Amino acid sequence: MTEVAPRVLKIPSIPKFASLDEERRHRKERLAASFRLFAKFGFDEGVAGHITARDPELTDHFWVNPFGMHFSQIRVSDLILVDGNGQVVEGDRPVNTAAFAIHSRVHHARPDVIAAAHAHSMYGKSWATLGRLLDPITQDACAFYEDHAVFEDYTGVVMDTSEGDRIAQALGARKAVILRNHGLLTVGENVDEAVWWFITMERSCQAQLLADAAGKPIQIGHESALHTRGQVGSKMAGWFQFQPLWEMIARERPDLFD
Repeated sequence: MTEVAPRVLKIPSIPKFASLDEERRHRKERLAASFRLFAKFGFDEGVAGHITARDPELTDHFWVNPFGMHFSQIRVSDLILVDGNGQVVEGDRPVNTAAFAIHSRVHHARPDVIAAAHAHSMYGKSWATLGRLLDPITQDACAFYEDHAVFEDYTGVVMDTSEGDRIAQALGARKAVILRNHGLLTVGENVDEAVWWFITMERSCQAQLLADAAGKPIQIGHESALHTRGQVGSKMAGWFQFQPLWEMIARERPDLFD
C-alpha cells in the first residue's frame, strides 16, 4: 500500500516585512480596504468617522482618511499622513479635526496601538446613548468581556486634544471604548485587528438592542465569558477574523490599491 504524504494546509499568519516601505504599503492597503468595508456595512455618516494607522518609521505620525471624502471612494493614494502636531505632511486634503484630537492622543497613550477605528455606526451610537457596557449575552460579545470601557463625558464634537486624552484614559489597556452619546472606538496592534473589533462590536450592540427589546437576555457566566474571550477576543483572533473580509473587498474593489 502506497503511503500518502500528509496534506499541507494553508493557514494565514500575520505577515512580517523585509523593509519599512513594504510594511507602510501593507498598512495603507489594509487601511484603504477598511474604509471600503465601512462603506459596504453602512458605517458612514456624512463626514464623520475615521480609521488611523501609525506609520512604521515616523511613529508619531499616522495615516488617515482625508476630510470630506466618502469611505467608498478612498484609495491608497488618497490617504494622508499627519504628524504629531496635526499637520498634513503627505497628501493634499485636510485632516478631520476630531480625528486628530482623538486618535493622536490614543496613539500617544498606547504605543502598542498601531490602528484605531471610530465611526457613527447606527447600532453603536444607539447603544452608546445608554452609557452601559455590553453584557456577555452572545459568544461574539464575549470578545469584549472585561475588555472595554465607557467614556461618560460627552461635551459635543471633539475638537480639543484634552478630550482625546480623557478618551485615551478611559480606554486604558483595553481593546474598545464606548463613547457615550457618540459611538464606538476600537484599537489593535494592526489595522486588521482594530477594524474587526469595530465590526463585531457594532454587531454585538445590534444583538443586545434586539435581545433587550424582546425580553431579558440570559447572560453567560463569568468564567465561561472569560474563557470565551480567550478564544474569540485574542489579538490573533481579531487579526484572523478580518482576513475573509480583506479577501472579499480586495476582489470586489481592486481600485482601492491605486
